[in-house]
Amino acid sequence: MRKPVALRLSAALGTLALAAATGVVLSMPTASAASAGATGYATQNGGTTGGAGGTTVKATTGTQIHAALCARASTSTPITIQVEGTVTVGNTAKVSGAGCNTAAGVIELKGISNVTLVGVGSGAVFDQIGIHIRQSSNIIVQNVTVQNVKKSGSPTSNGGDAIGMESDVHNVWVDHATLIASGGESEGYDGLFDMKDSTQYVTLSYSILRNSGRGGLVGSSDSDLANGPVTFHHNRYENIDSRTPLLRGATAHIYNNYYVSLNESGINPRAGGKAKVDNNYFKDSKDVLGTFYTDLPGYWQVSGNIFDNVTWSEPGEDNNPAGPNPTSNTTVSIPYAYSLDAATCVPSIVTATAGANNGLKVSDGNCAATTPTATATSNPTSTATATATPTATATSTPGGTNLSIGADADGSSKASGTSYGNVRDGDTSTYWSPAGSTGSISIKWGSATTVSKINIREASGATGNIGSWRVLNADTGAVLTSGSGAGVISFTSTSLKKVTFEITGSTATPRVAEFETYA
Repeated sequence: MRKPVALRLSAALGTLALAAATGVVLSMPTASAASAGATGYATQNGGTTGGAGGTTVKATTGTQIHAALCARASTSTPITIQVEGTVTVGNTAKVSGAGCNTAAGVIELKGISNVTLVGVGSGAVFDQIGIHIRQSSNIIVQNVTVQNVKKSGSPTSNGGDAIGMESDVHNVWVDHATLIASGGESEGYDGLFDMKDSTQYVTLSYSILRNSGRGGLVGSSDSDLANGPVTFHHNRYENIDSRTPLLRGATAHIYNNYYVSLNESGINPRAGGKAKVDNNYFKDSKDVLGTFYTDLPGYWQVSGNIFDNVTWSEPGEDNNPAGPNPTSNTTVSIPYAYSLDAATCVPSIVTATAGANNGLKVSDGNCAATTPTATATSNPTSTATATATPTATATSTPGGTNLSIGADADGSSKASGTSYGNVRDGDTSTYWSPAGSTGSISIKWGSATTVSKINIREASGATGNIGSWRVLNADTGAVLTSGSGAGVISFTSTSLKKVTFEITGSTATPRVAEFETYA
């Protein structure tokens, strides 16, 4: 029997944790290179773009992070928050405002959307303080270290989870993060990466999870079954007792991960959970795949994995290990494109790319590390524009019939003297304008209509006023795309009864002359 995780922390790992806590980490350029974009299930359900199209601000404390969120015009105004330095419970206070719902002692992303939280410069370390995502959507957390978050002892934060998501959360991408504990539940820690209570369309990529009793779960109990799907790829799990992850009723795509020293159990689908497990490398571990600690079965589809010095327990009433010769007992359909590295190179490619402060390197799909090409963002201010933002094209009319003619329209509060119907009358001399600098306008039909493009035409004298925006499937609330500037906007062909153009930022009062829709 291997010793518990807390008793096997080496001096080298302790030195690494201390270095991260004091900011002595591998340096990055002052400007942070943006990544190529979300991957996996976070690309579905309208996609995950975070704060694209909004302002970029800099923060060095938790209070400043909260202040940046609260200073927004609304809870959905896009923002990118660049973090440098060490965030602690002591420098994280509650802040109030129109764009937030925060709490002291935890990084609270609650009841909000369209936010990117990214480490820059010498690194962002969240020391003994967790990141809590609740009732939120379209969130990116990237290039951060979160360490030693406790649920008991002092200080406590986020129920002991490094990153925790709960209560109607969707479209979250966590990338190039380092999540570390210093033991298990008896030492005061809980999970490194937990999802529960209707958390959906999440990707964890190129991250390190280390020195914890629990890697993470999807579903907090055997009745919490409305979570997922989730993608885990190119992550390193090291010195973890269990839950890499635990899947209760959820579907997960798990590929190209490197597992070292899983001490008790690993990937644990149960209560109907399903895992597609492709081209991973498991080393010096026990019971890396199966249903454990329950008689409620889970399922798996396996291919291309390498099991290097892996031991397996005997099947029992509450344990159903997949090995010693794992075979598939289900099939899982994956809706997005992805590239698989060969399992033989997973240790080297994950070591070269995973974790915070490594330059956001990724695999090229052929076992080589590469840095995505994107424009850097430097010297941010409260009015700096985020990079790599989708923008609408020129306002030439797309081919085909304008489906808005003959449809209906509604929206948020409108300015005096304007009408929702002005955006679908074919007359560019009339317009709709919101009551303030932001607002939304919708086109709707009596039956489902397929739409793949819209054309937003601004009124004469108001060209360029529209800044950041989102396009929503108003039937489901899903974000179809986001960006900035008026013009022709394309997105995945979608059948819906109502499509919404939401203006989340403007340089002057927006005036929408026409909201055209096309199949």
